[in-house]
Formats: sequence, C-alpha cells, structure tokens
Amino acid sequence: MAEVKWNIGCSGFHYKEWKQEFYEGLAANKWLSFYSKHFNTLESNVTFYRLPSLTTLSKWHDESPNDFSFSVKAPQVITHYKKFYDIQIELTVFYELIEKGLKGKLACVLFQFPPSFLYTEEKLRLITKNIDKSFDNVVEFRHESWYRPEVYKELQQHKITFCNISHPQLKENFVPTSPIIYFRFHGVPQLFKSAYSKEYLDTLVNQILQNKTSKRIYFYFNNTMNLAAIENASYVKKITTKVF
Repeated sequence: MAEVKWNIGCSGFHYKEWKQEFYEGLAANKWLSFYSKHFNTLESNVTFYRLPSLTTLSKWHDESPNDFSFSVKAPQVITHYKKFYDIQIELTVFYELIEKGLKGKLACVLFQFPPSFLYTEEKLRLITKNIDKSFDNVVEFRHESWYRPEVYKELQQHKITFCNISHPQLKENFVPTSPIIYFRFHGVPQLFKSAYSKEYLDTLVNQILQNKTSKRIYFYFNNTMNLAAIENASYVKKITTKVF
C-alpha cells in the first residue's frame, strides 16, 4: 500500500465563514495560496454553475504548489438540464477548457446527477458512451436506484469511478469501481454543516486501506458552512500521514 496517494481537501475554498478563523483575515485573492499550503487538493464546485475563464483556471494552476491537484465538477447544463442527452458540444468545450487551464494539476472530473435522475439502462449507456475515457471521470448519483451491481460492473468496465458519498438522504456504501477512490462528505445529519467524528473517519480510512486495488484516494469535505470541513480534512490528513 506504500504507493497509494492520499488527496485530502474541501469542496471549494471561497467561503466568507472561513475568513477570520481559517484565512486569518487575509484578502480574498490570497485565499487559494493559503488553502493550498494546508491541503493538497481542491474540488471546484463553481464550474457547476458557470464555466470559469481560461485566465481563472490558469491562475489557479500558477498559484498552487507543483504537487497540488484540482477536481472539477461538470456544468449543470450537462447533468441536470440536458441529463446527458445531446451534450457532446458542451462536454467537449468543458473538457478542453479544464485541460488547457489546469494542465497536469487536473485530477478528476465529477459528474453529479440530481435525485430525479433515476436508473435506466439507457441512461447508463448515455453516460458510458459520452464520457471521454482519457480523463479520470467520477459519477455521483443522488438516487439509490443506481446502487446496483450491474451499474458497478459497467462503470468498472469503462474505468469510471463511482463516487462514494456521505449524505443525510442516502445510505452510505463503499464501492470501488476503479483504482481511484473518490469520497464526498456532505454533512450528516445536517447537510453542509455537521462535522464527522474522529471515530467515523478512522473506521472509514481503515476500510479503504483494506482495498488493495486503490492507487489514488480523494476525500473532499463539503460540510463547508462552518469550519467542520477544515477540521475534518485536517484530521484525515494527519492520520493518513501517520499511516504512510
């Protein structure tokens, strides 16, 4: 397991709630540089709502350390509005933009689907057909109809990572479909607010360590409405450093 790479961070970094206690009152234009000294990865949610400029992505690349990485959420027009129907132009533009802007610091591309997106064989085929396999793609389903062996098997065959999540409305299960383990922590029982206990995180890290096929692990804490995400990410960073 010595070659396993742990990537620990938060879902976003630009939160006014963090300004004083985490960023120590720094100006907002220095927040990414400060954040990247504490964690080695960031999940960008802003791309879900609007495409950033190439200049912005290049700035992120240049202001972060050489070993830093960014995972990027696909635009909602792809996953929520068009739901993977007739999205090839939007998908190509998105892939090209993030690859050009983030270069070698681009980690995973996250496709988060809405709770209304229920499983069908056709929808699964749409995903596996349209996704560009040259990227490290992750799919997050918000409806449990997708939690079935045939989905896991299909994702595994196409080298697509199933996003494991902790969410108040969904059961938690650990499903590895690729050498990449991608876990999002949304806050339980209070969405975006609740902190996770050290005991819970210890147990989860140990569970993942039992999976001998894991090569890269991404933990992103989305309980960002207070300092819970910072505290939880810092703790996981500490215990995984001890492990390796």
